[in-house]
Amino acid sequence: MLVDAFGREVTDIRISVTKRCNFGCIYCHDEGLGPVDRPRSPHEDEMSVDEVERIVRVAREFGIRSVKYTGGEPLVRLDMEEIIDRTVRHIPDVSMTTNGSMLGPRAERLRAAGLKRVNVSIDALDPQAFRDIRKGELAPVLKGISRALEVGLKPVKLNMVLFQHTLPHVPAMIDFVGHTDGLRLQLIQFMPELVGERDWDVDIDGVKKWLEQRADKVLVREMHHRRIYLFNGSEVEVVDPVHNAEFCMNCHRIRVTHDGKLKGCLNRNDDLLATRGLDDEGLRDAFRQVVANRVPFYGAYVKDYPRRHPADATPIPLESAPKV
Repeated sequence: MLVDAFGREVTDIRISVTKRCNFGCIYCHDEGLGPVDRPRSPHEDEMSVDEVERIVRVAREFGIRSVKYTGGEPLVRLDMEEIIDRTVRHIPDVSMTTNGSMLGPRAERLRAAGLKRVNVSIDALDPQAFRDIRKGELAPVLKGISRALEVGLKPVKLNMVLFQHTLPHVPAMIDFVGHTDGLRLQLIQFMPELVGERDWDVDIDGVKKWLEQRADKVLVREMHHRRIYLFNGSEVEVVDPVHNAEFCMNCHRIRVTHDGKLKGCLNRNDDLLATRGLDDEGLRDAFRQVVANRVPFYGAYVKDYPRRHPADATPIPLESAPKV
């Protein structure tokens, strides 16, 4: 197993298979390769199925235990089922993050190929608010979630980016998850350093205080000491990496870009290592190098940042948050 200089074992890998997407989320930090309206063949910049499989095979050699496919929107690729089928031959624990709009018609085939779970990005249950934030339609996403549950891609985690535009929609999302078996909610802190819209930011610790006051029970995960708030038995988890050195110190992930570059941190692009053109031993060396170069983003790479004081946070009244 590969271990960086901070003692962090690398146990999982996130692989982007495309920068293309059929949505245009207002907080997206990636300009992408252009919009699509339906699944298509791989773009010339994107890794082939063989290239993806080779990276997964070498990742397994280093003890990496799980793979998550991301984009862009992974399902704009017609060959995602083949990618997953090839992946599970090496690493059985395979999941995917998707916007859900193309999931419904393919959920059964993806499950048959070996996909275990999906994360579906959804920021509001109000169709107009959803359209304003994601520049897409809500109905196909809800159908995709329903179909994923039906075929057993459980748990289906709903990823909701928490910023000014989504704040008033959190209570309805919690209620939705609480009344639908197999769903979990992840409230993901908006990352203004990637987008630049700092006035969209919200006090994540104030949101956590609001959740704590209303939850039936609060659990603490070993990973990152993340809080899980239980509402009617459903799980609501907060993912809050911004200005969070503990989060970074407990990161065990490396990433691969759509064009086959290894990287050690989501927030950085100065650590990219190309893999195309390398033989297998060269690829192994690239894995070793990217891990050797990993440092916690907050605490080592960025040392001067505002310190958070969760105990002093004031609860944010989400049920009365104004709609943007």
